[in-house]
Amino acid sequence: MAGTTGESPHHDIPHHGVGEGEVTVTQNTLERVDSAPPAGRAHDTRPAGPALRAAGAALSILATLLLGFVATLGPLGDLRHGRDQKVAHSELREELANATAPVGPRTADGGQLALGDPVSLLEIKQLGLREVVAEGTTSDVLAGAPGHRRDTVLPGQAGVSVVMGRQAAYGGPFAHIDEMRRGETFTVSTGQGRHTYRVFGVRRAGDPQPPVLAEGKGRLTLITGDGSAFLPDGLLRVDADLVSAVQPAVAPLYSTGSLPADERPMAGQTSAWVPLVLWGQGLLLAAAALAWTRARSGRREAWVVGIPVLGALGFVVADQAARLLPNLL
Repeated sequence: MAGTTGESPHHDIPHHGVGEGEVTVTQNTLERVDSAPPAGRAHDTRPAGPALRAAGAALSILATLLLGFVATLGPLGDLRHGRDQKVAHSELREELANATAPVGPRTADGGQLALGDPVSLLEIKQLGLREVVAEGTTSDVLAGAPGHRRDTVLPGQAGVSVVMGRQAAYGGPFAHIDEMRRGETFTVSTGQGRHTYRVFGVRRAGDPQPPVLAEGKGRLTLITGDGSAFLPDGLLRVDADLVSAVQPAVAPLYSTGSLPADERPMAGQTSAWVPLVLWGQGLLLAAAALAWTRARSGRREAWVVGIPVLGALGFVVADQAARLLPNLL
């Protein structure tokens, strides 16, 4: 009987003890599990390699150029155009008041007019257009004002005068000249007075040419790009006859056909290549310096210094690149 044997009633229940070695292994395993980073949160603290830094610099350059290019042709270009017009208005107004405004390719003291010098004031009230016209038709000149083609006489004089203006970029002053209708009038003020023109036609590629201008008469042709904004596919011309008194003509600087290639319709300004390359090298060096600074000092410090520098260089490079585009864009 159980009561007489003196044995414990629990003698047949097995006892599972844990050895000291097993306890140590278990604790070490738990410590490793606790110290391991959670799944999906692994963090590589190794510094970026040369290839990654080069890729970052390349992306910084590309982003800066794209931003600068869009801003240059768009809002910043509009601001530049407005600023240049204010300066030109002030200068031309003073010259008209002092009777020193140019009436030909030379200034009152006999010097040759520089590219960009104001020569007249074009006013088309039905379009809300009031623009100072500058001398020359390079891409740079047309960024600030419509330009007088230097192988033609000035407006108001006997003969055919040509004024070119941008369709969309840099304020797009000639964006709506296709809306002008036959019989409408507009005025141009020069050093020889205020001249009135009457529109007799709007023409595109393939349209009939206007009749030959009679001796002693005057005509003005406005030219811009035709087609979609920023994607011109031809030229748009507005022809108008001078209906006010015809002024004596002063021989233009260039004869017909000898105008420099950079000043012809839809031409780019090849002289912009040199500054474009130089400023582009500056942008490349700045981007490389930004990548190096990020690797050494951290992202925040690099961007605080780098963004203003890259932005300024990007706008300058984009402005030079825009000069290579068609001057009537």
